[in-house]
Amino acid sequence: MSTSGTLAYDVFIADPIPQNVTEPVPNGDRRMFSPLSVTLVHGERDAVLVDPPLTTAQAEAVGDWVAASGKNLTHIVATHGHGDHWFTAGLLAERFGATVVAAEGTIKEMHRNAAIRPQFWDKLFPGQIPDAPVTAVTVPGNRLTLEGHELHIVEVGHSDTDETSVVHVPDLGLVVAGDVIYNGVHQYLAESADGGRDAWRRAIDVVEDLRPRHIVTGHKNKELDDDALRTIAETRAYLDAADDLLARHDGPLGFFHAMLERFPDRLNPGALWGGAVALYK
Repeated sequence: MSTSGTLAYDVFIADPIPQNVTEPVPNGDRRMFSPLSVTLVHGERDAVLVDPPLTTAQAEAVGDWVAASGKNLTHIVATHGHGDHWFTAGLLAERFGATVVAAEGTIKEMHRNAAIRPQFWDKLFPGQIPDAPVTAVTVPGNRLTLEGHELHIVEVGHSDTDETSVVHVPDLGLVVAGDVIYNGVHQYLAESADGGRDAWRRAIDVVEDLRPRHIVTGHKNKELDDDALRTIAETRAYLDAADDLLARHDGPLGFFHAMLERFPDRLNPGALWGGAVALYK
């Protein structure tokens, strides 16, 4: 937690959950979904939640965590369209009487993820995801106010998917970065072909220009801190390594093992394998 006067933030980490995939990752691991970070920015009375989780069970745990804070939840923000960052927004909005908000581009991507849900998300997590109509709305100027403090939804373009954003809280020196920045977890590269990694670097530049001290990443090793300089540098280094090793290997298996050797401490090699397979298609 970091505080500034009456403003503070806390992070809930939903631990990795198994995917409905029988074939293991080439290193022998079971296919898992990466840990998910949910951020609560709060003042004396009110709070804003950023990136609600994927499954009904995770949402119940997050809801109990929010309730235990004693804060009045006014808004729920989704940073981008991947379902693991908003599919339970409706459940939590109903529980707390909150409004779901997002940038215009993110809402478009939310609709796309809702459309592919039967073929993708529900196959990976059958029966675990609640009904999730897109109810998010935009807010004027992409800005929210929390007890006199501004929260800015900053659109950054493509990162690990299209039309992503981050939430900047200037009075905390905080950026809640969604999947623009990663922290000790293998990055999702499946949508990074055809200039996507260069676009991702430009998104990182936008975050860096906000000069945050703390960054909460969408996927985080809960043993690590939220240091902005370190997480930015490590996210860039991962993309640079991907470019280097993609040029050296003819197929996904060689690339996968080379990346594992380069980044042995990152969590969830399954995310790396999924990206490797997609990139070599």
